[in-house]
Amino acid sequence: MNLPHPHPAGAASPASVSGGSRSRFPVAAVLADRLDDAPVADAAVRLAAARGAPLLLIAVMPPLLPRAVPPHPHGVTVRAVLGRALPRVARAGLAHQPAVYHRPAGRTGRLGAAKALLDAAVAHGCSLLVVSRSGPAGLDACTVMEAAALRGGPLVHAASPAPGSP
Repeated sequence: MNLPHPHPAGAASPASVSGGSRSRFPVAAVLADRLDDAPVADAAVRLAAARGAPLLLIAVMPPLLPRAVPPHPHGVTVRAVLGRALPRVARAGLAHQPAVYHRPAGRTGRLGAAKALLDAAVAHGCSLLVVSRSGPAGLDACTVMEAAALRGGPLVHAASPAPGSP
């Protein structure tokens, strides 16, 4: 008895449709409107292209004031924060999505901001974050790596600061 092949000639198998062993989870670039954003974007583009994954561009914003309306991820304020990264992402031709992360208000402890950032990234399905070594206080690569180790993930890649940046 001849059974039909589950993937007829010319049809793509589920493994080839999903990219095989390549990850489809987004790679996140943490961008804080600093000179460090260019190396972070470059590293995130390289990692996303190698994984065949889209990019999540996380714009780090100041704490949200009480009763304030959060900015839209595609709004002008967020695009201003992502400004150094967008040309690099466009040249690479990668799919990308903006996201907004507001630093926590008040005292959250040394790892509080980093844990909240990781929670936001995981909520978007990220398995890898690219963070600047010299990022803002509480959001530098060392602190985010420590928070990820305590939390059990995701992976954190440290991008070196731009040459000549403080």
